Amino acid sequence: MCMAQDAPPASANPMANLFGPSLIGKIAADPKMKEYLSDPTFMQKITMLQQNPNNLQMCMGDPRIMEVLQMALGGNVSFGGPEDSPNNPPPAKKATPEPPKEVVVDTSDFTEEELATHEKKKAAVAKKNEGNELYKAKSFAEAIAKYEEAIELDPKNMTFISNKAAVFFTQKKWAECIALCEQAVALGKEVFAPYEDRAKALTRMGKAYQKSGDIPAALEKFAESLLEHPDKATERYMKNLELEKRKADVLAYQDPALAEEAKQRGNDFFREKDYAKAVPEYEDAVKRAPKDAPIRNNLAAALCKLMDFNGAKKHVDIALEIDPKYVKAYARKGDIHVLMKENHKALEAYRKGMEIDSTNVACREGATKVTNLINQGSANMTEEEKKERAAHGMADPEIQNIISDPVIRQVLQDFNENPAAAQAAMKDADVSAKIEKLIAAGVLQTA
Repeated sequence: MCMAQDAPPASANPMANLFGPSLIGKIAADPKMKEYLSDPTFMQKITMLQQNPNNLQMCMGDPRIMEVLQMALGGNVSFGGPEDSPNNPPPAKKATPEPPKEVVVDTSDFTEEELATHEKKKAAVAKKNEGNELYKAKSFAEAIAKYEEAIELDPKNMTFISNKAAVFFTQKKWAECIALCEQAVALGKEVFAPYEDRAKALTRMGKAYQKSGDIPAALEKFAESLLEHPDKATERYMKNLELEKRKADVLAYQDPALAEEAKQRGNDFFREKDYAKAVPEYEDAVKRAPKDAPIRNNLAAALCKLMDFNGAKKHVDIALEIDPKYVKAYARKGDIHVLMKENHKALEAYRKGMEIDSTNVACREGATKVTNLINQGSANMTEEEKKERAAHGMADPEIQNIISDPVIRQVLQDFNENPAAAQAAMKDADVSAKIEKLIAAGVLQTA
C-alpha cells in the first residue's frame, strides 16, 4: 500500500526532479504506459510521488511505478535484469516464480525522523510476511500476534488490519472479522489507500455478514466494494446472494394459515362480484401456499371474470401440475378454452375430467355444450366467421402438427378421392381423435 508522508523541501531528495510537472507528458507519450493514466489508483500514486518523492519506497510494490521510474531515469536502470524492461516482451512463465526483488531506497538524505519511520515500515512488512507464513500453516494465534506487531510498527497501513481480519474469517469469528474490516476501510479512506485494498476489505466484510446470516448487510457491503473498485468475483458473489435472498424471501412468506385467510377474503369478494378485489387476495394466497391447487383454480375463475384468459389458463395448468386428478381444474380449463374460442381444447379438457370422475356435472355439461357448438355452430356462421374461426384454429401449434402429419393428410385427401379408404382409416382411434380435433377447431368443416 502506498501512503503519503509529509513532504520535505524539494532539495532534500535528489530524485525530486524525476517526478516534476513534465512526468505526465512523458507517460502519455509512451504507447504502453499511457493506458495507466486512466487508472485513478495509479494517478493517486503519481500525485503522491510528485508531492513527496520520499514516498517512493511505499509505492514500489506497483510494477507500473517501477516502469515510470525507469523511464524517468532514461531507461538505464534495471530492477531485476533486462527482462524487466518495459520495452521488452514479458518473459516466459517459469516453473517456480522468483520472489520480487527488493527495491533499495537511498536514505542518505533522510532526517533521523524519516529514517526511523522508514525502518519501522520495513520492519512492519517483515512482521506481516511472518504472519502470512503462519497463517498458511494454520497457526492462527501466532499469525494474529505477528499482524498486531506489524500494526504497532505501522498503524497507518490498512493491509495489516485486513490480514488480521482474514484470520478471524477463517476461524468463523464473523463479528471480529467485520469489526476489523470496518476499521481497515475507515483507515484506508483516511490515508487514501488504493481502491483495490479498500474494496477487498469490503468484500470480506460482505462475506462475513453473509456467513452470519445478515443478507441485507452483506449485499450492502458488496455494493460498496464494487463502487470502490469493479471486480468480477465480487459481482458474482452479489448476484448469487441476491438470487438466494429472493428464494429465501419467497419461502419465508409462505404460511398455509395466512393463505387460507387470504383465500376466504377472495371468496367473499368473488361472491360480491367484486372481482378486481378478489384477484389480489387470491394472488396473495398463492404466494402464501404456491402448492395449493384449489387456490389457483379460484384465482383462474376470478381472472376469467376480468377477461384475462391467458393468466387464468396459466394458473389452472399449474393447478393440474400440482394435482393431475383435480377434476374441478379440468372443468375450469374447459370453460377457459370455450371463452378463448378453442372448442377442440375445451372438449379435450372436459373429457379428461370425465375420465377421472364420470359423474362430474361441470365436465359433462361442458362437453355436451361444446359438442353442440361444434355440430351446430357452422350452420349459424357467415362465411367470414367460418374463415376467422379456421384461422384461429390454425394458429394452434397442436393443430399445425396434426395438419402436417402425413397420415392425416392422406386421410383428408381420401375423404374427397377415396371415401372407403378414409372410413377405414377412421377406425383407428388416434386418427379419429385427430380428425375430430380438426373439426372442433373449425379447420375441417363437415357438410
